[in-house]
Amino acid sequence: MAHHQSTIKRIRQTVKRTERNRYYRTRLKNIVKAVRVAAEANDKVAAQEAFKIANKQIHKMVSRGFLKKATAARKVSRLNRLVNKIAA
Repeated sequence: MAHHQSTIKRIRQTVKRTERNRYYRTRLKNIVKAVRVAAEANDKVAAQEAFKIANKQIHKMVSRGFLKKATAARKVSRLNRLVNKIAA
């Protein structure tokens, strides 16, 4: 067990940060999965709606510092390509 105040605080911060990161990581996976599932089902309308939500949420994660700008752009681009590939 830690004895220094600074070490105790670092442990508290790490636990908080880990929980926050786990939430965002899971959220990101679920958002992307929703778009992919709709695309695999060839449901263009559902895929477009899911993509709209995904785009907004992914960019919100960038502004909060969870994702880098380039990573978000890559993910959005790939999802967009997937949605546009669906036959109307």
